[in-house]
Amino acid sequence: MLDIKFVRENQEAVAEAMRNRNAAWDGSAFAELDEERRRAIQEEEALQAERNAASKEIGRMMGQGLKEDAEAVKERVRAINDELAEVSRRREVADNALRDMLLATPNMPDAATPVGKDENDNPEVRRWGTPRDFAAEGIEAKAHWDLGPELGIIDFERGVKLAESRFYVLGGLGARLERALINFMLDQHTSRGYKEWWVPAIANATTLTGTAQLPKFEEDLFKTTGGLYLIPTAEVQLTNLHAQETLDVSQLPLNYTAFTPCFREEAGSAGRDTRGIIRVHQFSKVEMVKYATPETGFDELEKMVADAENILQKLELPYRVISLCTGDIGFSSAKTYDLEVWLPCYDGYKEISSCSCCTDFQARRAGIRYKDPENFKGSRYVYTLNGSGLAVGRTMAAILENYQQADGSVKVPDALVPYMGGVTVIGPEA
Repeated sequence: MLDIKFVRENQEAVAEAMRNRNAAWDGSAFAELDEERRRAIQEEEALQAERNAASKEIGRMMGQGLKEDAEAVKERVRAINDELAEVSRRREVADNALRDMLLATPNMPDAATPVGKDENDNPEVRRWGTPRDFAAEGIEAKAHWDLGPELGIIDFERGVKLAESRFYVLGGLGARLERALINFMLDQHTSRGYKEWWVPAIANATTLTGTAQLPKFEEDLFKTTGGLYLIPTAEVQLTNLHAQETLDVSQLPLNYTAFTPCFREEAGSAGRDTRGIIRVHQFSKVEMVKYATPETGFDELEKMVADAENILQKLELPYRVISLCTGDIGFSSAKTYDLEVWLPCYDGYKEISSCSCCTDFQARRAGIRYKDPENFKGSRYVYTLNGSGLAVGRTMAAILENYQQADGSVKVPDALVPYMGGVTVIGPEA
């Protein structure tokens, strides 16, 4: 959430930032609500001061035996209390309206975030690896949605039978490959300084509000009974581990990682990526989250991207890194890099990781602060960062497609062989 004082003092900058983000922003409505709130606060303070003075006057009068005069002042105090209740109601209404407005307002893009309208304006930063030329090898490349069922490791029909469309079942070496990828990714991250966590797959509304999934994106969430939600990403839980806490600067940066199942309604994705396991309702993901100081936040973002790239490089999967423009970054993000892996079925690159620095936007919502007594008094909000490390299903799809062989089998990447119990090739299963 944006700082109300910052918005008040930088309304033109906020308006320009929201235009660049293609986000709705009513500066006039904010100014009116803010003025109403401040006016109500001033009236509250004046009435409270008058009531305090009157109370002292009543005591003085009672001490002097001036009961009738004291009763008249008491009547004024009762009137003040009625006026104060109404003014407080007005202030509360303005407070709530301002909070609702700011909860629905996205983060300010960082100055280094390229200005652009949509994904077509995202500049490429770098590429790694060279996509295979299947035609030169005499191989007709198949999509993972064909390879998986032919190998007997992905079953889309049973996924629909057990749940509904956009669910799938993994069997045999498909299930083994999923588990291998999860363990491999976690081992890579923990070896690079991340602390592993095991967190609930269900979160409450306060937790989801802290990371800004609520209230803006409720339609994308699976809701359970009792006001709980299935998490769309472990970012929700890892970021809120320190909600309403004050850390010491010596603890920062904190590097956390976790595997969780993730659940998304995909309410706004009708017709997109309907085949295969690219865009589904339930998927596995290994997440990275960092807490940092404002001075180091964007440096930590570069490190996080490198940690995600490390996974793709170890798996020898071609990818590219792009910098998301202002019209394409996520709601909480100030700066985002996407990693896109090469998928032959698309004859192009597809997102497999998104790494973002959210500045203090989430920390202000979740109440996550830190102290640094040697450099400032009181406390400041931390910077939070999050990134996929990686989306497991999309990584599996990339392996199946990029490592397919002429006989229809799939070679297991060397880095995964120990995690596959020594299996080097995935062949057809009954």
